[in-house]
Amino acid sequence: MNLQSLKLIVCGTDTDVGKTIVSSFLVQGLTAVYWKPIQSGYEDGGDSHTVQQLLNLPPERILPERYKFKAAVSPHWAAEQEDQLIESQNLKIPMIKEPLVVETAGGVMVPLTREYLQIDQLRKWMLPILLVARTGLGTLNHTLLTIEALKKRNIPIIGIILNGPFHPDNPKTLEETSGLDIVAHLPQMEQVSSEVLSMQWKKQKVSEKLEKLIHHSNTC
Repeated sequence: MNLQSLKLIVCGTDTDVGKTIVSSFLVQGLTAVYWKPIQSGYEDGGDSHTVQQLLNLPPERILPERYKFKAAVSPHWAAEQEDQLIESQNLKIPMIKEPLVVETAGGVMVPLTREYLQIDQLRKWMLPILLVARTGLGTLNHTLLTIEALKKRNIPIIGIILNGPFHPDNPKTLEETSGLDIVAHLPQMEQVSSEVLSMQWKKQKVSEKLEKLIHHSNTC
């Protein structure tokens, strides 16, 4: 596996932790295709629309959602409100040659049905995870619990991407306690644009970090 064929999952430690901005960051940096298989809430066009508009992507780099629900609530409940049921067999990873960034709906323990959690689907996919976490108070507990749940099921984790203001200790503590690397840190930005994301990608040498982590995982 290398960056030219990388397929990864972007998960968050919590709701509104910044998965879509981080997904945009990765899609641009990797020249990847974006896929949000389950969208709950689409008053503003949904996350696919956000990524497409932010990066000005051509249609072929945005894959259509498999499930798209009006209510901005947990996927299982959003589906129930429309008399639908999310089925795992409809969530197969698309077979494409390009790099693929898959953004999940919510955190890893979010129910997709009353009997099936998102982490069950992650275990079925078995693609490497990039975990998006906040920088501030509460992130240690949320992030370490998420990592523990993933490791317990032997789901591979590439590393952590932090989103938020600088914190003098949390990044160091997360790396030391989890054994995972902080791949990047997106700081607070007055205005998010493709140019700003590109600058951060180059400044933080994210391609080099990912290459190193992928090589390490391939040799383990």
